Amino acid sequence: MRLIPIQTSLIKTGDNIISIFLEILRKKGLTVQEGDIVAFADKIVAISEGRVIDLTCVEASDRAQSLAERYLLEPGFVELVLQNADKVYGGVPRALLTINNDILIANAGIDHKNAPVNSVTLWPSNPNETAAKLRDELCKQTGKQVGVILVDSHVAPMRMGTLGFALGLAGFKPVKDCRGMTDLYDKPLLITRINLADDLAAAAHFVMGETTERIPIVIIRDSNLEITDDYNPRDVVISKEDCLFIKNLGKKR
Repeated sequence: MRLIPIQTSLIKTGDNIISIFLEILRKKGLTVQEGDIVAFADKIVAISEGRVIDLTCVEASDRAQSLAERYLLEPGFVELVLQNADKVYGGVPRALLTINNDILIANAGIDHKNAPVNSVTLWPSNPNETAAKLRDELCKQTGKQVGVILVDSHVAPMRMGTLGFALGLAGFKPVKDCRGMTDLYDKPLLITRINLADDLAAAAHFVMGETTERIPIVIIRDSNLEITDDYNPRDVVISKEDCLFIKNLGKKR
């Protein structure tokens, strides 16, 4: 598998990301190939969609004020988290633990990083729908069948640092079900599934970085995944009742 980083200038609200991407490829003498999966940092997608909020224009509720004081956050930022999160569990300094769009994530995915001064970015309003639209446009303009991933970062329980994950996806089956297969000792696998989408997003995130790299697009080539219209992006979601972390969050033994 190959990872091809694509560096861009700063993306602005209203920019057509696909046009910018293809123009950069043209100048570099590169092309999109059949079977490629193109990973876009969710931040440039959100910015292009105008999902940038000026914190000075946000009026904080009493609850937001209280949480902001407790967790050392800006009241307007916390208010946006409360408006966007499906649930808030608590937090640590500078971060609230939330669920948004069936994803356990810090601060409902709202981010100061790589946003204009005094501003934050929200997630795209419907990440999977946005991924599908980007894929449709990319396939139409190139004549190639490709997949698309929207990449964001999160943290894992008891692990330091950020990891990439697939916030949205289109064009491939995101999970490989290994149940019923056997391991090296011929023992049957009972619960194992491989989250292919998050694995690829993490690889792209490694190349993208988190600071001044300006690499918001990565072409993932030779992944050997089948590009198909027969996919369900919700296959990556596990119910709260079956989730090891959520089901046991707050329980004492």
